[in-house]
Amino acid sequence: MTKATIGIVGGGQLAAMMAEAAVSLDLSIHIQTPDPQDTAVSLADRTILAPINDAKATAELAQKCDWVTFENEFVDLTALGHLTGVIFRPPLSALAPLLDKYEQRCYLQQLGLPMPQFCASEDWQAQAWSFPLVFKARRHGYDGRGTFIVRDLAALTDLRQAGEGLIEAFVPFQRELAVLVARSTQGEIVVYPPVETEQVEQVCRRVYTIDLSEAVQAKIQWMARTIAESLQLVGVMAIELFQAADGDLSINELAPRTHNSGHLSIEACATSQFAQHLRAVAGMTLGDPHLTCQGAVMVNLLGYETAQTDYLEQRRRLAALPHSHVHWYGKSQSRPGRKLGHVTVILPTASRPAAAEIVGVIEEIWYPHG
Repeated sequence: MTKATIGIVGGGQLAAMMAEAAVSLDLSIHIQTPDPQDTAVSLADRTILAPINDAKATAELAQKCDWVTFENEFVDLTALGHLTGVIFRPPLSALAPLLDKYEQRCYLQQLGLPMPQFCASEDWQAQAWSFPLVFKARRHGYDGRGTFIVRDLAALTDLRQAGEGLIEAFVPFQRELAVLVARSTQGEIVVYPPVETEQVEQVCRRVYTIDLSEAVQAKIQWMARTIAESLQLVGVMAIELFQAADGDLSINELAPRTHNSGHLSIEACATSQFAQHLRAVAGMTLGDPHLTCQGAVMVNLLGYETAQTDYLEQRRRLAALPHSHVHWYGKSQSRPGRKLGHVTVILPTASRPAAAEIVGVIEEIWYPHG
């Protein structure tokens, strides 16, 4: 019997982890990527070498796939919209209001969801704002790229002159949270336990399971379900949030795909985000999203130098830690800030000090200066 086949536009580590999850679901994975060295190439059943935004290549990908999904947002929705007979999941209509960050803000505002004050950069008026501000590129920003904390008018003027952007009020948050939501083709919705993320130089470095009050969890559930239902999402979506000192929540950004904040779900949840996304795309019922452990922490293994190395000795030491799971993305080139892999440690307790202690051990092993 021929396996059902999912095409993935993108071939990086997210596509690779989907390909790994596809094995237990008896699904075949085809990918579209411009780089024959991409992480997912060796795991895919078929690869089309073409840029992510090449709609003709996506049409070719779709010819041998039952459904097509996305690893990232660097796609040409207008061109994809002209393709016929392709089942995109999530549907293009769900991506349309989200890929431009200003349009995403307008969409969330229409839903009445909490978020920072914002405007398009060309509409900025000095009397309505105070510094610091946040300036974001409207498209193609990720891992801190295209996001700037702006502390004075001169810096803002330079950014506005460089191109269109989104301007937001700076949120003095106490912590950053993230949550995954999945919706099936039948309209079933499940929400994962929220996690806390820690950024260093605007790149996610650590993710922790976290205990939240019932009221906060209920509000996050409401926001996640509202967004997923409104978009008619099919698949997994990540929602990044700010939490203020008084507990108030506001939405930072949405990512309509699997996400770095959900990597610990591979070992810590009954259904990983990658298996969940594939289940939704393939029209299956959704899996259980709940934690199967008392606590967990995920640490991104970021490049800290420009070099060609596999860091084998460091990876061996990390793998020797109790209850650790090292995921290596097979990238041949290291450079500062690049995500080379991650390690998840399952904890016997939900204690934050215990999680912080193991993070210290991991980063002492990984980074040459701690």
